[in-house]
Formats: sequence, structure tokens, C-alpha cells
Amino acid sequence: MSPTRPRSVLSVIVAVVIAGLLASCSNGSSTVTFSTSTAPATSAAATSAVPSSSTADESVAPTKLVVGLGYIPSVQFAQFYLAQQRGYYAEAGLDIEFQNKIDENLIPLVGQGAIDVGIGDGTSVIPAASNGIPIEYVATIYGKFPNIVFAKASSGIKTAADLKGKKIGIPGRYGSGWIMLQALLASANLTPDDVEIVEYPDFTQEIAVEQGAVDAATGFANNEPIQLKLHGGTPVVLTIDAITPLPGPGLIASSATLAAKHDAVASFVAATLHAMADIKADPSVGLDAALKAVPELASARAAQAAILAATIATWSGPVQDGRGLGAIDRDGWATSITFLGILRLVKNPVTADQLVRDDLLPPGD
Repeated sequence: MSPTRPRSVLSVIVAVVIAGLLASCSNGSSTVTFSTSTAPATSAAATSAVPSSSTADESVAPTKLVVGLGYIPSVQFAQFYLAQQRGYYAEAGLDIEFQNKIDENLIPLVGQGAIDVGIGDGTSVIPAASNGIPIEYVATIYGKFPNIVFAKASSGIKTAADLKGKKIGIPGRYGSGWIMLQALLASANLTPDDVEIVEYPDFTQEIAVEQGAVDAATGFANNEPIQLKLHGGTPVVLTIDAITPLPGPGLIASSATLAAKHDAVASFVAATLHAMADIKADPSVGLDAALKAVPELASARAAQAAILAATIATWSGPVQDGRGLGAIDRDGWATSITFLGILRLVKNPVTADQLVRDDLLPPGD
């Protein structure tokens, strides 16, 4: 049992939003900058990165976009690295700076325009927007919600009900993983008070599961269970898919940024989706791009290839299978707003039409 009752999720989100808006952009983050304003690659793949109407005029200075990715540079961001390395962004007239942020900092920074484009999912966007943060979701990256709870098969954990009384490792009481865990517990009539929460702010909860320090942990379907399996364990994965179709992470921007840089953000979306299609057709190009961008990953190439394969599998859900990469499931967003309202995470009423827009997707999506 947890020795103290955690603060409500809503109070955590409000505190995070206020703290993030007051914080300096450099707090709690690392920054990785890739200059994409150099001449684009001359390969056939690069020259077809975006529609001809989006091709940059060489006499016009490129538009600078600061793009917020997850906290740790990873093969999971291979599409962004590939688009940069093949010149897709540069050809679209963009100069991209990547910054790596944890979720609780990224959302408010996008809202205030300090970061032009970031990655966020419904469990982050809906509560933040209901608290007045002016952000909108413009393209799906993960068609399948990737947050999960995982454990060793030897733990005996098979369902959410089996988590009662168990130690569960989490990075912190914030973000999509924390909300997913509460939703998963609620599906078995449990709350965080019915388990023992152990925080791993350095994201080492997978190691804690391996070593038996905790019984289970939150993570991503395309990361921690893969690591556990590669290290000889047999993972059990609990998902929230059967409970509610939460929207997976996608590209977000503030309303002000979209008004000022609409065409640039649309070009960024098109170039990124083009790189995703390249990687889906040939995963090796994504792996090579990630290893080039983050050389230290090369020491575990086989593991990175396995993580990338699992990542690609999460890019397409039913909506993306039918309409293409990047397509947005508006019905899923509406359902999620209702579900998060039940969890008391929606402070003020919001609708899918307020949070989601399709006009930045390439034609056909």
C-alpha cells in the first residue's frame, strides 16, 4: 500500500502547467540541434520528400522550427532523423532544431510557443487544453496507444486486478503513463492507493523489473518489454486498448504558432510522414539514420533494430490503415474526452473539434 495518498491527477496537471509556463525553456532538458538549412540531398528519395508545391524557393531564408521530442534521443525518433539527413526538411524550406524534453515540460512549452512543434497524446493534450493551454493536435504518429504496464511472466500478473498490493515502478506522477496507469487500475476498481508506487525519474523502471525491485512498471510497448525480452525475460503486457481507445502520440503545436507558421508546420508534417513511409518500406534506413544521429546506440544494434520494428508496428491503427500514416481518429478523441472527464481530468469542457485539425495533413490523409 502507498504510505501517503497521492495528489489528484488534476492538481498535478495544473501544477505542472503553471510551473512549466513559468520555467525557463532550458530547465530539465537536453538539447540536440541539427541544422537542416544546408543544401538538400540529391537522391531521388530526397527530391520527392514533399509535394512540388511545398518545395522551398532557394532565394527565401528557411523558416526556423524548434521541435520537441521525448527526453532521451532514441531510435523511436528515427523518422525525424531520417527526414533531416535526407534533406526533406531543408527542401521544404525549414531549419529544424530538435530539443529533447520530458512530457511535463514539453506541453506547456509548446503552449507558450517556445517550442513550435512537439509530440503529445490525448492524455496530455486534453487535460492541458481544458486548463487553458492553447494547443492543437495536427498529425498522428502512433496510431496505437503505446503506453502499457509490463511485468515478468513469473510475477503472476495477468490482468489489472492482479496489480493490487504490488509495487509498480513509474518515472513520475505525470504524463500519459501515469494517467494510463490510473485508468488501468480503475478498470479493476483499484486506485493508486491500492498499490505501492515507486518512482524512477531516471527512467530505469525496466531494470527495476528485471532485478525484482518492483513487480511491474509503466513503459511503452515498443521499448521496455522489448528490452526485457532481449535480456532474457518473458514479458507480460497490460494495455488499455480494450478499456478506451486513447489517441496515441502525435504532432502538436500552439494555436498561435499554427496561425503564424501554418505552411511551415504543414511542410514539416509532410516531410516527417514521408520519412515514416520510407522507414516502413525499409526499416534499415531508419535504423541507420538513428545510429548516425545517436552514435552510442550502435553498441546495441540488434536491440535498436528490435525496438524500431516494434515502433513501426505502432504507427498504424485501423484509421491509419484505411487513410494513411498521420490520419487522425476524431471519434477516438471524442471518446477519450468523455473518458478523461469520468476520471475528472477535464477541468473545463472541450471538444474534439477544438483540439484536432486535419488541414495540416498532406492531401489524402
